[in-house]
Amino acid sequence: MNFKKLLSTVAVASMLVACGGGSTESNESKAFKIGVSGPLTGDAAVYGNAVKNAAELAVEEVNAKGGIQLELKVEDDQADPEKSPTAYGTLKDWGMQIGLSTVTSGAAAAVSQNYADDQIFALTPSASSTTVIYKDADNTQSFGYVYQMCFTDPNQGIASADYIKAHTNLGTKVAVIYKNDDNYSTGVYQKFMSEAKAKGLEVVSETSFDNSSATDFNVQLKDAQAKGADIVYLPIYYQPASLILTQASKMGYKPSFFGIDGMDGILTLKGFDTKLAEGVYLLTPFSADAKDDLTANFVKNYKAKCDGEVPNQFAADAYDCIYAIYNALEAGKATPDMSNSEIADILKKQFTSMTFNGLTGTDVTWSEKGEVSKAPKAVVIKDGAYVGVED
Repeated sequence: MNFKKLLSTVAVASMLVACGGGSTESNESKAFKIGVSGPLTGDAAVYGNAVKNAAELAVEEVNAKGGIQLELKVEDDQADPEKSPTAYGTLKDWGMQIGLSTVTSGAAAAVSQNYADDQIFALTPSASSTTVIYKDADNTQSFGYVYQMCFTDPNQGIASADYIKAHTNLGTKVAVIYKNDDNYSTGVYQKFMSEAKAKGLEVVSETSFDNSSATDFNVQLKDAQAKGADIVYLPIYYQPASLILTQASKMGYKPSFFGIDGMDGILTLKGFDTKLAEGVYLLTPFSADAKDDLTANFVKNYKAKCDGEVPNQFAADAYDCIYAIYNALEAGKATPDMSNSEIADILKKQFTSMTFNGLTGTDVTWSEKGEVSKAPKAVVIKDGAYVGVED
């Protein structure tokens, strides 16, 4: 009798195994597993949560079409290069087949080799440093598996200098404040300075800070003020930028401020007086006030999902990432039962041959090394909102 019970138990267990032990194998055969890590907590959480929310929204929309199905998993890496490898390991153990890499550049650069080693295609929404896609400082050897949706740091630096040169109403004497221990900030700064020299911009003050001195900017601001800078260029993230704006206001120093995409998010920073950001210019590939149908629908659906919150550039880039991957999977006739390397080969072939139109750019293309080709746009903060600037 006991032996019969044992046989019955084994038979039931065998049936469960044959069905995938419940749902795991079944899910894997039906949906592509997409993983991403980013700062869901900590100083840069505005970025990570925007990516999470927008990627979830896009996945819901794609799955509702009834064809290709996607499954998303998001891990918190706190924008820390020491924590992103752990997040990557968790995603890999989960069965990640495609990645959005990570949200920030430093954390992304720490795992780019992992994606290459495991032959998993990754499309980062917002990690813009060249160190994310290139192994060497000369930008000649790419990892081969990591692509970018956001425009690269060098492009931001060049575009910033060009814009400031062409719009003298913002100011003619430039001060630059950058973060010298951050690849993102230094990468933009270096290209900006090179282009500024070539274009004849008058840079009167160059100062920097590092992670240990990211709270007091009086020295940098006093140097800029003393040297007559009427425009301050900030190739940095929104948190130190908020402190700079606050401290400049207390000093009575009122230059024009010009930032890059990392400043997107300053309007939702808790405890920051958004009136201090009035009139600030920044480069970004996305403006939530754009009137085209794609943007209007995205903003409407994102606000409905996120209790009225207006999506930033990081959200728009993540949304575009999901749709670009979806388009490539569909065009390449990929299926979830393929190996990671087979899926990666299909995606690389499609990305280097297709043209993508999304929220953050039209006629977007990619090189074989993973660099994206699209132009940044200028927006200005007006009445507590990002408003597109018409030239």
